[in-house]
Amino acid sequence: MSLTNAEHAEQPRPKREKHFYEDWIGKIYTSICVVFLIVVIVSIVFFVASKGLTTFVKDGVSLFQFFTSGNWSPTAPEPSFGALPFIVGSFTVTILAALIASPLALCAALFMTEIVPGKGKRILQPAIELLSGIPSVVYGFVGLTVIVPLIRSIFGGTGVGILAGCLVLSVMILPTITSIMADAISSLPGGLRESSYALGATRWQTIIGVVIPTMLPALLTGVVLGMARAFGEALAVQMVIGNAPHIPGSLLESASTLTSVITLSMGNTATGSVHNNALWSMALVLLLMTFVFVLLVRLLERRNRV
Repeated sequence: MSLTNAEHAEQPRPKREKHFYEDWIGKIYTSICVVFLIVVIVSIVFFVASKGLTTFVKDGVSLFQFFTSGNWSPTAPEPSFGALPFIVGSFTVTILAALIASPLALCAALFMTEIVPGKGKRILQPAIELLSGIPSVVYGFVGLTVIVPLIRSIFGGTGVGILAGCLVLSVMILPTITSIMADAISSLPGGLRESSYALGATRWQTIIGVVIPTMLPALLTGVVLGMARAFGEALAVQMVIGNAPHIPGSLLESASTLTSVITLSMGNTATGSVHNNALWSMALVLLLMTFVFVLLVRLLERRNRV
């Protein structure tokens, strides 16, 4: 009996203190990272907002003129800062790219998850990962050397314009939308599919009547995230859209976007000038649109949970 007590006495004490310190170290490290991220985000928002609002508060540019005028001539004797052509160009290219890419992404996601989940993932998933890893300059160069000459040979004109930009963007956002849609469809409870099959529905009837309606908010989340990426894309669109500061009358006309005019003009302006501040105002518009896209994603996720 005494030997047993001695053995128990020689056993190491529980490592509660060690686990306690590890837990506190983990909490402190996580808190520091979260605070750092919050400070960075707030600093970026404050910096861009302070620069962007200077155009209207200090330089006296009319807010109404900035958003409604189509005349962009910052270097003229009487400068005008109408950003409407760039806003229209950004929204036009983004919406058209989403309309082209979303059906293709949905078909690819259904093929990988519902039609042939084994072979589909083995074939399509590496291709999608390859597309998502290609730099945007490569997309722009391919669009400039392949899509633009193709459009020129079919429709005439220069080939650069809204159509070329939305085609390049649709390929760029296709991997993002496809991946999110495939993950959403894969998360559908299996009992819903089995119930549909038990009632005598075919595979296509199950897809159309059960899978897509049930996961529609999650599918739309992928579309919104793809649009968010397309709205902020600069280099690929800049190479094929023509960069003309006017509102296009057709898909074959040259146009420009907010990101294009910022990247082309920011290095040629003096810091603190009205022209430079107007470009920061465009950056503020891009930032606000990003917040809108994030808000839409959160609303769709909440609807999907309900």
